[in-house]
Amino acid sequence: MTASAGHASLAIARLASPELLGAEGFELSSAAFEDGEELDPSFTAYEEDSVAPPLEWSAPPSGALELALVVQCPDTGACHWLVWGLAPQQGQLLEGEIPPRVGKNALGNSEWLLPKPPVGERHGYMFQLFALDTPLDLLPGSKPEAVFDAMDGHVVGVAMLTATFEPEDEEDDWDDVDLDRIDFDGN
Repeated sequence: MTASAGHASLAIARLASPELLGAEGFELSSAAFEDGEELDPSFTAYEEDSVAPPLEWSAPPSGALELALVVQCPDTGACHWLVWGLAPQQGQLLEGEIPPRVGKNALGNSEWLLPKPPVGERHGYMFQLFALDTPLDLLPGSKPEAVFDAMDGHVVGVAMLTATFEPEDEEDDWDDVDLDRIDFDGN
């Protein structure tokens, strides 16, 4: 994924340093997509009943007392998911699972903000999992700025996973159909 102006607004740029990325083998992955691959539409606003993708992580670095997850779009700077209160151990969030504590996303809701880039426009999504040396004493529904302020200076490791999504124009589905061969009258 190429760098854009939005990369400077990412939580990882504000709260971590390069040596903390993957500290002590800390990794984040998903059974639904590989790092850098396309999100399935079932995790976006382009399908009904969409949910957050499944995520799993390895044991965090020593000294971690809590994990926090921030999902952002570097193309727009939007926060799609803000989660904390995750146990400081190897773990997972199942597809559509409601996490322990969720803060406000870019629309001011406390849930997974379904990606909805314009048709034909590819956006990136950065899943950033922070290992913290202190539990966050914040109420659910806290705004990103409050969560980032509480995390500042307490990151002992970070794991990152990236994805992209570009919705297809539904009209393009007809481009591959030979309309002359369709029997519209049933004859």
